[in-house]
Amino acid sequence: MHNSRRAASLAPLSKHGITLDQSYKHETRFTVPFGFYIIMAAQFFSALADNALLIAAIAALREMQAPSEYEPLLKTFFTVSYVVLAAFVGAFADSMPKGRVMFISNLIKITGCSMMFFGAHPLLAYAVVGLGAAAYSPAKYGILTEYLPHRLLVVANGWIEGLTVGAIILGVVIGGTLIRPEIAQSLLAFDFPIIDTPIDTVGEMALTIVGLLYILAAVFNLYVPNTGVDHKQLKKNPLFLIHEFNHCLALLWRDRLGQISLAVTTLFWGAGATLQFIVIKWADVALNLDLSKASLLQGVVAVGVAIGAIVAAKFITLRKSVRVIPLGIAMGLIVLVMNFVTSIWLAVPLLILIGGLSGFFVVPMNALLQHRGHILMGAGHSIAVQNFNENLSILIMTGLYYLMVKMDLSIYWVVTLFGLFVSGLMYMIRLRHQANQRERDDVQHLDDTAAH
Repeated sequence: MHNSRRAASLAPLSKHGITLDQSYKHETRFTVPFGFYIIMAAQFFSALADNALLIAAIAALREMQAPSEYEPLLKTFFTVSYVVLAAFVGAFADSMPKGRVMFISNLIKITGCSMMFFGAHPLLAYAVVGLGAAAYSPAKYGILTEYLPHRLLVVANGWIEGLTVGAIILGVVIGGTLIRPEIAQSLLAFDFPIIDTPIDTVGEMALTIVGLLYILAAVFNLYVPNTGVDHKQLKKNPLFLIHEFNHCLALLWRDRLGQISLAVTTLFWGAGATLQFIVIKWADVALNLDLSKASLLQGVVAVGVAIGAIVAAKFITLRKSVRVIPLGIAMGLIVLVMNFVTSIWLAVPLLILIGGLSGFFVVPMNALLQHRGHILMGAGHSIAVQNFNENLSILIMTGLYYLMVKMDLSIYWVVTLFGLFVSGLMYMIRLRHQANQRERDDVQHLDDTAAH
């Protein structure tokens, strides 16, 4: 089984003039194959467009004078597909080569972006983009477990998360820059020779650039390597798919290591999505920053996440992954310090620290979850289960934030409740893991090979 897995994961290397013998040496030195960089490029540009589009959508809501509580609803509409279609997207991802799934998903994202360009309501258009993202996610993470040996999952996740965070940073910077009046007017003043474009407003110009980023991601999708892994025929009976998904969901939650890693990543993504909107609101109230400048602070958090992800990828093995749980408790408590910050010079290092702790504890947990999921049920199905839980968490937490904004609750109260909630849940997860370990030590069976 291990030999066939190695042959499958290294098969694409022959296309680049690397022999199986050479590939094995690469693997023993923990060097990732060339195709991994194609996967990273495809993920980078797709995530870049997603985050630039979020800022453009917020600006569109403000331009149409929509209620302020509509802004967190963007994330709700984006993630609802992850939850509703969870039983189907995993099976879809496992039914064909992952690169083809990613390409199809990017076409759906382009459709959503185009809808916003032609006047559809931002919430509806962003929901269509979320549909594409829901189908994209099982493929982009599932291909890692197919393409790479499990000892490289932590370092691969470090690179993917670091690059995704880099895309978040650049995405919010691009989105924030495109809606700045002086930048927007300069771009609108540019005329293509001969061609008369229908781009006349700031929003249309921003959406055109975002659409080009999606197209670039789709081009990279065409070159994502085929791992040679056998694909399961997509079942046409939706009841069967729902039953199969429920089985996988229960299987992962019953697994002693799976439940811990799933609980941590579920909390992380819900908290991270909510923190995006908290930072924008907090920057407005505490630092007097407008949307274009506040969006840059989202990028500051993302810088921290990237740093934490890279450090974790270098030093944390699968066996050591569960040791990072206390950092989640610390992160929640450090969030409370935001209540006392009124200077941009204090805000930046604080947000980098919060992001750094987040990145350091979520990357090993993500790798552990992928490892357990791949063993228990296959890559696409396990990522779909992960997405279901994580995006249900996003729906719940952003929904709670929506209610707090609608109730006109002070942002300082929101920050306090958020920080205590994260720390409290992380502490409960830690207690659960310790109880599991007292019954049976499952951690000792994990790979402890350092991937650096």
